Amino acid sequence: MKKFRKVLDGLTTSSPGGTIGSPSCGSAAGTPTSAPAPREIDIQETLISENFQLCKTVRHGFPYQPTALAFDPVQKLLAIGSRSGGIRILGRPGVDCYCQHESGAAVLQLQFLINEGALVTACADDTLHLWNLRQRRPAVLHSLKFNRERITFCHLPFQSKWLYVGTERGNTHIVNIESFILSGYVIMWNKAIELATKTHPGPVVHLSDSPKDEGKLLIGFESGTIVQWDLRAKKADFRIYYDEAIHSVSWHHEGKQFMCSHSDGSLTLWNLRNTTKPFQVTFPHGKIQKDGRKESCKPILKVEYKTSRNSEPFIIFSGGLSYDKAGRRPTLTIMHGKAITVLEMDYPIVEFLVLCETPYNNEVQDPYAVVVLLEKDLIVVDLTQSNFPVFENPYPMDVHESPVTCTAYFADCPPDIIPILYSIGAKHKKTGYSQKEWPISGGTWMLVDVKNLDCSDTITLQMLYKLKTSKAFEKPKVGDGRAAELVEEDPFAVQMVSWCPQSRIFCVVGISAHIILYRFSKYDANTQIVSLEVRLQCEPEDVISPSENENNPCFTESGSHSPHHQQPVNAGNRTPEGNKDSTPCLKVKERMVRVPPGYQSELVIQLQWIDGEPPQQITSLDINSAYGLLAFGNCNGLAVVDYLQKTILLCMSTLDLYGATDPYQRLTRSPRRNRQSTSELCMRGLSNLYSDSKKRIRTSYQSLTELTDNQQSIDMERSKSPTSDHVNGHCTSPTSQSCSAGKPRIPMGPEGPRLTRRGPGRPPFRKAQSAACMEISLPVSHTEESRENSFSHSRSSSVSSIDRETKEAITTLQFGESFGRKTDALPTPCLWVGTSLGVALLIPMSIPTDQEERMDEPVAIGPSGGVLMLKGSVLRFGFLDCMGALIQSPYEVWRDLNAAEDPDRPRRRKLVHFSPSSSQDACGDGHLAVVCSERQAKVFLMPSQSCLFVHNITESSFVLRADIVSVYNSACLACFCANGHVMTLRKCTFCAKLSQRHFKTRH
Repeated sequence: MKKFRKVLDGLTTSSPGGTIGSPSCGSAAGTPTSAPAPREIDIQETLISENFQLCKTVRHGFPYQPTALAFDPVQKLLAIGSRSGGIRILGRPGVDCYCQHESGAAVLQLQFLINEGALVTACADDTLHLWNLRQRRPAVLHSLKFNRERITFCHLPFQSKWLYVGTERGNTHIVNIESFILSGYVIMWNKAIELATKTHPGPVVHLSDSPKDEGKLLIGFESGTIVQWDLRAKKADFRIYYDEAIHSVSWHHEGKQFMCSHSDGSLTLWNLRNTTKPFQVTFPHGKIQKDGRKESCKPILKVEYKTSRNSEPFIIFSGGLSYDKAGRRPTLTIMHGKAITVLEMDYPIVEFLVLCETPYNNEVQDPYAVVVLLEKDLIVVDLTQSNFPVFENPYPMDVHESPVTCTAYFADCPPDIIPILYSIGAKHKKTGYSQKEWPISGGTWMLVDVKNLDCSDTITLQMLYKLKTSKAFEKPKVGDGRAAELVEEDPFAVQMVSWCPQSRIFCVVGISAHIILYRFSKYDANTQIVSLEVRLQCEPEDVISPSENENNPCFTESGSHSPHHQQPVNAGNRTPEGNKDSTPCLKVKERMVRVPPGYQSELVIQLQWIDGEPPQQITSLDINSAYGLLAFGNCNGLAVVDYLQKTILLCMSTLDLYGATDPYQRLTRSPRRNRQSTSELCMRGLSNLYSDSKKRIRTSYQSLTELTDNQQSIDMERSKSPTSDHVNGHCTSPTSQSCSAGKPRIPMGPEGPRLTRRGPGRPPFRKAQSAACMEISLPVSHTEESRENSFSHSRSSSVSSIDRETKEAITTLQFGESFGRKTDALPTPCLWVGTSLGVALLIPMSIPTDQEERMDEPVAIGPSGGVLMLKGSVLRFGFLDCMGALIQSPYEVWRDLNAAEDPDRPRRRKLVHFSPSSSQDACGDGHLAVVCSERQAKVFLMPSQSCLFVHNITESSFVLRADIVSVYNSACLACFCANGHVMTLRKCTFCAKLSQRHFKTRH
């Protein structure tokens, strides 16, 4: 565990006479600044250093590079070992435990102490470990290191205290399982074989006790030699010499026969009455050639010989296919009587186990399932049905079944939401799977109150629910190029999610510039998806010039409720691509559709193509169920949608949001004279450039200068600029305020277009002209000229520098009860807007409170609020009362709109609002607004909008994600930086006292 690095930790809160003042923005990183102010706010701090500890809390996905498998037939627990030394123990759905060997050595073999809550692991460093599984977190009780010999095979008989360990030298050692020390009993290889034999039999590949007599040990050597050793008499009962290498051995339950699998693809059956030659030799997949010989086959790596009371025995093995065809899939073969079933697998088979009704090897086994461990999956086959279907896996095995493009974390969810999601998700069964219960059913999964959950024990993630966003759209037709020009792979890829757990409203942002709003229902329903199309893209040259803007408005006026918002007027086909104007990338289903219980799509919002250009991708999103509003933005502007009335309330460019309060005094620019010809020229230039660079982008993620003329080494670029950091394999930029223009630009100079971040499995780049408006952009070359041009290095109001930053992206949005204007006496619904230029805008709203009026009367909204300034792109907003308590946003309590009407209890909206603490003598009815950017955190007193405190979080890096969270019933600001550091600022910071926790994480 990494140690924390403390920075000015342990300082007390401000004294009763202390004051909070306005800051000096030029303070160094990690240093708070304050000056006298007329307000006195005394915040009692309860957080201490010990409240912050770095620990591993969750793990999700299939074990990387699995190596071994074991099953406890009594407790019905499954254990999987991996090459990195990890062990994953699985039981019934929800029972999932992970533990790790400190050495990190690969796990070669696993052996349960059946029904005893213990597990033996043999690792590649020739060490045996005994794990105790009966405590809250599994731990190693004993370890035993082999120094001179390498471990190859282990066997632990049921209810035995002796563990047999075979080695590479051919010797067999015996370990006492209770004391976990070696006994003096060793079966040497030269005593096991005949003295006349001069050749070494090879490593021990098999050990098992006889079903008839546990005092007889069967030892299989790699060369083909098999010895039954009498443990009491210390001599061999019989020896078998076969000319094919042995891979595995399996007993018949009566103890009179055993079966061996060999390297030539054959199975041999041996009878103890006559061990001079095999009783039967079969080549299950070997055909007889024309010359009468058997064709050569691949080795059979493992065989299981299991008997059944009511049918023929089962012979199950892996491998053994003929070499006649190349590229065959790995197979598992099930021989049941005369029937042979070959199951093809998607990945190579690592190990398999047959699950039987009894743990005793001298009883009829009655197998009922086969667990197959693949390199990248876990499959369980049902043996009780003749067609051998597989069980639907309830575990989160492959997180990359669909490439992960975004994640979101939600804490303090309602306690009933988890079982509801799980029950609904469990009903979505796929066809073709076994109808029986999942056979690995050990352990218990207890649902507890989320607030009382000990996170130190939550070390896995359980898949609760799966949702496919593509079901809201028609299947794209072949040749329909709108979505294809936007993305190359998947037009439905998810970029962002927003969820209100209390109202169970869920929003998804897709890569095709679309938003889907879902409502949760326990009932299926017939529904028709409402579609809204938004025109949110224009030229900055056109909107800045007043004369041009009057004649050809690019954005709709704020507060308008006319129905033409839903079907915007086509601006005209002014380019060869004009037939795509006023159309979105995807087509929403227009017919009534039957939707199952769960999350049901209600509204789809799509951005339109304009002038033959695809819409810019959405960079920010927020929903509020109490207001019934949804807000989103990109590098062109902001839109607010009333999802209750299905109307667009606001659709404006970022520049228009300022009105007369623009702090940067941007220059007005005239429209270009030859708009069409310039656009066509840029499109042709970028098309050629993009096609030429696309191959290089796919082969190297470090080709950051493919679309620029600067060919300087990327390593030199990073060394020059401390603001470029390598995060998860992707270079990132400290600011993302500069977005590509609405029209494509040919890259020129140090301000060439910035590429979007793309990781493994991410959707590929969009067209180069629209690739710059992602959440985090790649760094440009940091020459001296670009340093001067970079707005993150100079926050002056220079007209020349601001003129180059006319495109301002919306980076974060937050609905909440606040003061939209300095003159407001009471808090009202507001929308806080953060931009890439470090500006926080307040937009007040007027929302009808009566339910009937809310559905009929319009919502008034207008960008006439305050403007706050920060350094770096704004990332997060948070609200505290003057006692330092976190103020939550209002929400609507969930109601099922598809439930049957009850005349006695009509369904009405139930809203929950959070008021500040009653003790507000210090600042009246105001509250504190915490605003965090890539570099700074500021605290403002509302409604006066006066800055109480500023803290420069970092100068050597920049903040990627930030949030105001509750820890031990106290609020703090948590920041994740690009250099892998996680920093937390507690409330003392807001009283001119700094207490900062600072620790590193792995990329």
